[in-house]
This record gives sequence, structure tokens and C-alpha cells, in this order.
Amino acid sequence: MATTDRRQRERSAQRDLIVASARSLAEQEGWEAVTTRRLATEIEYSQPVIYKHFASLDALVEAVALEGFAELAAAIHHARVDVGDADADPVGVVAHAYVDWAAANPSLYDAMFIRATGLHFGAEETPPQLTDGYAELLAATSVIAGDRDPDVLAEVLWAALHGLVLLDRGGRLRAAHRRARVEAVAALLAG
Repeated sequence: MATTDRRQRERSAQRDLIVASARSLAEQEGWEAVTTRRLATEIEYSQPVIYKHFASLDALVEAVALEGFAELAAAIHHARVDVGDADADPVGVVAHAYVDWAAANPSLYDAMFIRATGLHFGAEETPPQLTDGYAELLAATSVIAGDRDPDVLAEVLWAALHGLVLLDRGGRLRAAHRRARVEAVAALLAG
């Protein structure tokens, strides 16, 4: 039994190294630089070892994206529950956490929302990493919903923030007004 456990730990460590290396390479040089050949060179494994863990590069990007969704959910959660000011706008706090996280992690955000993956939102097989982040948006919008549907508000918030992130990253919005735009979205949702 000990040999089986050791092999499983080694296999898990290999997988973690592949994911971490893909993420690091994407952060440094962009997703275009992430190939199985380049990863094999970086981590000193053969390409077949990578394919033992991931059937395709898309499957590897999906694993990186899942890490990103977990990290984004944690960032939003911490912002939402760690607010010291009882009068703070819960939607504004969550919105700023989302936009700030996306700005700090552009390659990871691309893996989550731009690159093709097999991840689906709102389905039975939706991984918890995806639903946890949405639950944080929903928790914030539930506070302000009143007689409106908090799910619709959460979806609108998410869509607005995603649009702001992409437009801002593309240089299509005035950088000095990022915080004001986020606050305007929160104010509009609050009514």
C-alpha cells in the first residue's frame, strides 16, 4: 500500500508542477508561449509525461483556469466578509475585489474567460471553483436586491465587471477612471 501511495503522491506532484509551470510561463510570456514542447523543456519531463496528465493543451488550460476561479472566489469572499465598515456598499466592495484581482492576474483571467475550455457555468457538472465565485457575487447582490431577482443582479454585475476588465485591458477606457467606473456599476445596481 505504501508504494501505491508514494506513486500517487509523485503523480500528483508531477501534475501540480505541470500546471504551475504552464501558469508561470503564461504569466511571463503569454499563452502563445505555452506548448507541450516548451513545458517539457521547462520542467525536464518528456511530452508523453505531460499527456499522461492532460489529454490536450486545452485540458491543461482548464486546470489552470480552475485554480484561477478558486483564487478569484477567495479574493471576493475575503473582500466581502473582511469589510470593517458596516455601512460599506457590499456590491462595491465585491466589484472592486473582482476588478483588482483581474488586473493583477491577466493571464490567469484569460485562461478562465478567454481561452477555450470545457468548463460550463450553470450546469450540473459545474465545478465548485466556478460556483463559489458566483455565490460570492450573489451574496453581495442579495443584500441590495429588495424585490428584484438577486440572481439577475449577480449576472448583470458579473457581465458589467467582465466588460470593464476587458475594455480596460485593451486600453479602450481611461485608466485613471477605473475605480469610478466600478463605483458607478455598484451604484447603478443599488438603484
